[in-house]
Formats: sequence, structure tokens, C-alpha cells
Amino acid sequence: MQSDEATIAKLLEVPAGRPRLLVVDDQPINIQVMHQIFASKYQVFMATSGQQALDFCHKTPPDLVLLDVVMPGMDGFEVCQALKGEPSTRDIPVIFVTAHTDAAQETRGLDVGAVDFISKPVNPAVVRARVKTQLTLKFQSDLMRKLVFLDGLTGVFNRRYFDQQLAVEVARSSRAKSPLALIMLDVDFFKRFNDHYGHQAGDDCLREIAATLKESLRRPADLVARYGGEEFVCILPDTVFADAMTMAWELEQNVRLKRIPHLDSRAADVVTISLGVAGADGDSPKDAAALLALADAQLYRAKDAGRARACGNQLT
Repeated sequence: MQSDEATIAKLLEVPAGRPRLLVVDDQPINIQVMHQIFASKYQVFMATSGQQALDFCHKTPPDLVLLDVVMPGMDGFEVCQALKGEPSTRDIPVIFVTAHTDAAQETRGLDVGAVDFISKPVNPAVVRARVKTQLTLKFQSDLMRKLVFLDGLTGVFNRRYFDQQLAVEVARSSRAKSPLALIMLDVDFFKRFNDHYGHQAGDDCLREIAATLKESLRRPADLVARYGGEEFVCILPDTVFADAMTMAWELEQNVRLKRIPHLDSRAADVVTISLGVAGADGDSPKDAAALLALADAQLYRAKDAGRARACGNQLT
């Protein structure tokens, strides 16, 4: 069982790996300068056009963008505005790096969502300090968002966060034409468990199951949330249907192996779960409501078939 203090401590950990910076500039020499300044402590990526920057941010969001203002085609203001207009990229801090630093340009940059302005030619010490400051603020904001979106009982994400992230992942999957899967699961005969063992034991059971689900989902992009009551949901980005079914059966087995006694269950003498899996391949149209409805239908199918099992289907 994981205490609330342990859950918060886990969230306060520094993100694994070096922070990711995206440098956007149509002049290679400027990118080289930034790479020399940051390469020792950060992962530095480059884009030489606005569209290339947007494509990168949508596919693999960086922790911060250093963005030139004057570029052919789409200028920096348009890039920043586009990033702030998308739920999946709006929280990425943008610092404008430009040779033009009049008040009107700086005001416009802040209006479209930039967090800072740095003048060219850059002073390495200044730009390092400002990037460090903005990354610290970003990681603190990320933490606060996580705490708001945590379920108070189990420590996993709550329904509100799940709804938000499902919309983000559906949009990302549609753009990238990548597969997406969803697992909805329910604790079998949980009311009987509460009636037999008491509500404190019921709370402990839900915490144990939530921890088991988190341990089982090994990829950083995978997400588990408490949907409500004794129901949980898992979002599996870039996961084909067959792999999602394999994961669902693994979750069923991992919960069963915890050997939480349930003598009033009609499925087994230990706590079990029923799971519904919905998948969408790369080419199929993605719709959050349809994916959720399919997972829910498959969950009820699993229950009707005797519980303690996984059933699934794909969107067509």
C-alpha cells in the first residue's frame, strides 16, 4: 500500500533524464551556438522552420522551446500562437530569441504566450539562467497540475484528468495515424467485499489494485486513472489491439496474484477484476466517446461471461 506522503514524494522527484530543449531558427549558425551552450546538461533538438517545429512538438513535446521570431513562411509569433492553441502543447514554455527587441515586438510575443524574450547575440550565462528558471517553473506547474488531478484515495489520476488526456491522445493518434487502446476494468463483486470485510478493507483493496495497475503499465506514456467507485481505466498510446488484450490479461493475472481474500465472491476466493478493451488501429478514425463506449460494452460482456476475464474489440 502506498501512503499519500509516498505518492506526493514520488511526484516531487526530478523528471528522469535530461530536459529536452527545442531550438527553432532558420540560421544553422544560431542553432550551433545554442547547442554549444546547452548540450552538456540538456537534450538539444533543432528545427529550421515553423512547421517543422510544430510537427516535432506534436510528436514528442519538448520541455521548452527557444524560438526565433523572424523566419520565412511561418514566423515565431505564429508558431507560438499555434502551440498555445493546442491542449497537448500549450503548457510548453516558449522563449523568443531575436535580434529585434523593440517594445512592440516584446509585447506581441508576451500576448501570444511567450514566457521570456532574449536578445541576439545571446550571452551564454544569461540564456542558461533564464532557461533554468523557466524549466523550474514548468516542472513546478506540472506538479501542481498532477496534484489537482490525483484521486485522493488511490493516488492514481482521477476522472477529470482521464477525460482530458483521452482527448489529447485521440487527437495525437489521429494526427500521427498511430494505434490507440483503452482498457476499462471493474473489481468483481466489490459491494459484497465491502459488506463482508468493511469499508476500510475496501479502501485498502482499491489502493492495492491501483498500485498493481501502475506497476504493470511499464511505459511512461501509459496512464491509469480511477474512473469512479471500483472502476479504473487505462490509456495505452501507440498500442495495437492484440498487445492491449495481452496487457489486459496480464493485469487480470497480476491482481489475482495479490491474493486479496474475497470469500463472498462468485468468481474466485480472491479479489479479481473484469476488463473491457477497445482498440483503434492507425488508419481508423478516432473518437473518444466511441472508444470509451466500446470499452464499456466489452467490460459488460466480460461480466456477462462470468467475470475475472478480459473481452475486447476494435473500432471499425
